[in-house]
Amino acid sequence: MRKVVFTLFGINDLWKFFLSFFLVLPIVTIIHELGHYFFAKLFGGKVIVHIGTGNVLFKFGSIRIRKLYFYDGWCEYISISKKASKLDKILVYLGGSIFNILSIFLLNTLILNEVLEPSIFFYQFTYFSFYFLFFSLFPINHLNGCPSDGMAALNILTNKKFSKNPSN
Repeated sequence: MRKVVFTLFGINDLWKFFLSFFLVLPIVTIIHELGHYFFAKLFGGKVIVHIGTGNVLFKFGSIRIRKLYFYDGWCEYISISKKASKLDKILVYLGGSIFNILSIFLLNTLILNEVLEPSIFFYQFTYFSFYFLFFSLFPINHLNGCPSDGMAALNILTNKKFSKNPSN
């Protein structure tokens, strides 16, 4: 009788890790940050999008790609129009999650309609998109003083002033 051994992560899975970490996660990050950017621009705001951390490698308009492009991402809100309503500001903070949800629905629609074939890339894309949704909407203040997207939206909804926010 042959003994079957199951492992959770083997040498053959390394390519999946590198694909996920260095390609899929940055793509999900870009989609998320572009959601914030889209709504900020829609409501007359000025935003700088940072993908990664560390020194800036290159700039493309309002987008900054940093040395560790696969790690982190954020929007630097310079201003939002004085005419922006409370709902407009909430949409700016929830824009990343809205774009993540829309990308999941679009991807699943394309797979269900057999336009795309299911693959590890799309599985990882959906996984990281849900990861972003959960952690960005969880209402906390980060150690650097910045609120999560969910906390920022909650603060605006409850008229709470907070630092590092152009809507105050």
